[in-house]
Amino acid sequence: MAGARRNAPPREDVLAAAMDMIAERGLEKLTMAALGREVGMSSGHLLYYFRSKDELLLRTLEWSEGRLGAERGRLLARPGPARERLAAYVELYVPDGHRDPHWTLWLEVWNRSQNAADDARERQAAIEGAWHRDLVALIAEGVSRGEFRPVDADRFATRLRALLDGFSIHVAIGLRGTGREQVMSHVREFLADALHAPDTT
Repeated sequence: MAGARRNAPPREDVLAAAMDMIAERGLEKLTMAALGREVGMSSGHLLYYFRSKDELLLRTLEWSEGRLGAERGRLLARPGPARERLAAYVELYVPDGHRDPHWTLWLEVWNRSQNAADDARERQAAIEGAWHRDLVALIAEGVSRGEFRPVDADRFATRLRALLDGFSIHVAIGLRGTGREQVMSHVREFLADALHAPDTT
């Protein structure tokens, strides 16, 4: 086992391969055996590293979120109006389209979390919390600059993320009439009305 561990690919490579498989073949094709063949490991070795498929999926989500979090940080650190950065946040949040791999993975992890241990739920909450904190800070900045009408940033962020989650699920599962462009139009209209901000295109 020790020799196998020395020859195993880095864990990040395994997670990247899992995400690629979801993107190319769909979540239903992601099995320990199939992933093992992809990275040159046995399913037993993968289970040694990840303990279960639930853990593999959550680790893959955390890895994907780490990459998204870095991109979100770059977007929000850009100079310019808060409303433009809010538009960029929304663009990053909403799925690219039907079967978006990141959102496909999120939906599966959410579904499995009904029976998950407390540790797994806390790790999911940490991911959610990072998106929420960044949004609260951005809205508070826009309010302080006079770009947005005065709102409670935390409460507004909670409601906005609920709206984004609902629309994003519709996009990810391919619900008719709720493609990405329609959703983005709805969200832009909502933000213009709710924050009295210019159109965020």
